[in-house]
Amino acid sequence: MEIRSYDSIKVGEKASFTKTVTETDIIQFAGISGDFNPVHINKEFAKNSMFKERIAHGILTASFISAVAGTQLPGPNSIYLKQVLNFTAPVKIGDTITATVEVISKRDDKHLITLDTTCTNQRGEKVITGEALVKKPD
Repeated sequence: MEIRSYDSIKVGEKASFTKTVTETDIIQFAGISGDFNPVHINKEFAKNSMFKERIAHGILTASFISAVAGTQLPGPNSIYLKQVLNFTAPVKIGDTITATVEVISKRDDKHLITLDTTCTNQRGEKVITGEALVKKPD
């Protein structure tokens, strides 16, 4: 992983991370987070939900944004300060999700970077939209 300086990061830069969501991911996330909502872990319950099948935790999917911000753009030594999330579609077992961040503004006096954040599925449907604020100390 490359550690980049604040000054080297430019408005308009993008980076992304792609992962296919598995049943194991959902079960492990439930165990780690303590979120055992049956719409995520119980097939019979989920059949009668508005989704008609099990779905991934929204925050599991949102964590892919953190993967991009912490490892690629702005990258290591970034401090996550804020994240706005809009959950626009469910993520199902087997969906391949691409989390993308784009630098939309910088505040030089405080080394703050605002990122447009989006997660899309393999069909190009947005499943999460939002915005993040990160600090990039030198």
